[in-house]
Amino acid sequence: MLFNKARMRQVHSLLAPIILLPVILTLITGSLFQIAVITGKSEEFLWLLEWHRGKFGRINLEIIYPFVNAFGLLMLAITGITMWFQTRPRKNKSNTFKS
Repeated sequence: MLFNKARMRQVHSLLAPIILLPVILTLITGSLFQIAVITGKSEEFLWLLEWHRGKFGRINLEIIYPFVNAFGLLMLAITGITMWFQTRPRKNKSNTFKS
């Protein structure tokens, strides 16, 4: 096994808060900008679109931001699913009732 259970949980718990922050920011800014478009006020909220794409003032991450989000979500999914498979209860084949 590449990772033991404790190490997998440690990696997952370390990555989760770090990775979820940009994902949640992307989700919120995308939704709010879509509301601005629907209400016809998109010109006033272009800064939301910049944040959504990864441009934070002088810090411009537009080139790598989508890849960081995608890679992060993929890693969380892999570690989460792996932990889930490791902790699932196994079916007992000798589960017969005796009277």
